[in-house]
Amino acid sequence: MAMPTKLYTLCSLVLAFLFPFSNSVQLDEGKLCLPEKHASLFIFGDSLYDPGNNNYINTTTGLQANFGPYGETFFKYPTGRFSDGRLVSDFIAEYAKLPLITPYLHPGYHSYIDGANFASAGAGALVETLQGYVIDLKTQLGFFKNLASLFRKKLGDAETKTFLGRSVYLINIGSNDYATNSSLLQSISQQEFVDMVIGNLTTVIKEIYKEGGRKFGFVSVPPLGCVPFARALKPGNTGACFEELTALAELHNAAFPKVLQKLERRLNGFRYSFADVYTSFSESINNPSKYGFKEGKIACCGSGPYRGIQSCGGKRSVKEYELCENASDHIFFDNAHLSERANQQLAKLMWSGTSNITAPYNLKALFEL
Repeated sequence: MAMPTKLYTLCSLVLAFLFPFSNSVQLDEGKLCLPEKHASLFIFGDSLYDPGNNNYINTTTGLQANFGPYGETFFKYPTGRFSDGRLVSDFIAEYAKLPLITPYLHPGYHSYIDGANFASAGAGALVETLQGYVIDLKTQLGFFKNLASLFRKKLGDAETKTFLGRSVYLINIGSNDYATNSSLLQSISQQEFVDMVIGNLTTVIKEIYKEGGRKFGFVSVPPLGCVPFARALKPGNTGACFEELTALAELHNAAFPKVLQKLERRLNGFRYSFADVYTSFSESINNPSKYGFKEGKIACCGSGPYRGIQSCGGKRSVKEYELCENASDHIFFDNAHLSERANQQLAKLMWSGTSNITAPYNLKALFEL
């Protein structure tokens, strides 16, 4: 049957405005341009997911990775990702048969049919976390709301509701709140602090839900005290984990799943995936060879004990640094971030992990809903 001229023109105008670079959109009679089962990916969080948004804000080099050797393994040039290659969010996009999701702040990028990435290295759920140097979670939410408003304006309420309802919302936040706000812990208890972080995150989840989001992906906070920067901080350089940091992660991981269960009961259609990366992190750090790594505690790039001083690339306050021969041998690429290979393993757990690791859905199941 021939396409009515008016519908074809409307679709063309909408696509030219919102999705100028997309080849995946179908123009069928009775449908407003969007593919029938297309599930986009909207990404919020910190350096675990930031593909380079911090390249475009006024911040410090400590919160940027737009110089070598970052990016050397996969991209062959620095992109702003805190790794030698792809991030967890890149692999999730790949598994979902989507292109790599471009940083939301990338100039001139408006192709949102596949989603958007708002993540910012150093960001926290609390506005106070590295305030003035990062795009905090509340601001990331504001970016998403602006985009949702644009969708409604150009696609209409009904089509936007369908589009946002099919999308998956990937969120990783909390680690920076716990690692950088030690002064706040002087005035409140650890549990009160964790409740603040989770409370802010819960507010953002509810706001995304109000805009139409229904399918969410989360991970637990990793054992923060066992990453190279934390080991380097441990008095005496004993190599032990910095237990005060890990204790905050454990409190978070005990409380947050209960919040998600409540949201599932109270919010109609709310579905989520929660991956226990704390356990998998701990196991791989302690038994790296079991997971195909040669080194679980020392970073590939950096200086000092465990290469835990943030000096990778020589662009920060410490100019001299060491670089391993093969980043894939290491779980950690720099003092606080994973190698591409470790990111891929983590992404696989999130995508297709069994219910003892990723529940009540894994991400593959969420995309198929």
